[in-house]
Amino acid sequence: MATSPDVPSAGNTPDTPGSDTPPEARNAAGTTAGGGRRGRVRARRAAVMAVPATLVAAGLAVLTAQGALGVQFAISGMPFTVTATELNGTGFEQFGGLDNMAEGSPNAGDTGGQVLIVTSAIKHATLTKLCQSVDLGGTNLLITAGGGSEKVSATDLTTDSTELSGDAAFNNIEIGNDASTLTKAGVKGPIGVFSQQADTVRIAHLRQTNYATTAGVFKLPGLKLRFSDSGC
Repeated sequence: MATSPDVPSAGNTPDTPGSDTPPEARNAAGTTAGGGRRGRVRARRAAVMAVPATLVAAGLAVLTAQGALGVQFAISGMPFTVTATELNGTGFEQFGGLDNMAEGSPNAGDTGGQVLIVTSAIKHATLTKLCQSVDLGGTNLLITAGGGSEKVSATDLTTDSTELSGDAAFNNIEIGNDASTLTKAGVKGPIGVFSQQADTVRIAHLRQTNYATTAGVFKLPGLKLRFSDSGC
């Protein structure tokens, strides 16, 4: 192997032949191994170390916006009922999953704190005469909206349900997709999980038993919240 030529020390660097630039100017410019070069190297290293954290933060923001991370909060374990006389949506997806309760939740029972659910994702949705109720034991917390001329509207809507019923119609439906390949609502499910998606969905006489709901924007005109002897 050839040996490297000796490298002159910083203090004994010869002038470049034919150069009119004095050594002091070249040192100030950082062309010799002085403190300025070391400072810039340290700055570059710090910048490189900061890149992964920046990329991760940006990636999480994108994934959240796309709905790819799904529901990240611990559910209470108390189911709630949602009804509507009609739901219309564009960009529909549906796949199975698990919701988790907070550790030590009194609602866990013998479930191990997990609930098997079906996630329904809709990019844009409108609902007529929305009703939501949760049984608190002897009384119900009741929410109603969209009973007038203006409908309830939502974007990036997801619901985690154990039951769903109604009269449904779909346009351009695909059944049997891998949940990780879904494209209609911007949400990706777990790989290897059965799913379906469609361009549009309409469900009349909608009734759901849900454990979680999320939305990017949720507008509820004519909102009323109250306690009631009966639920939806």
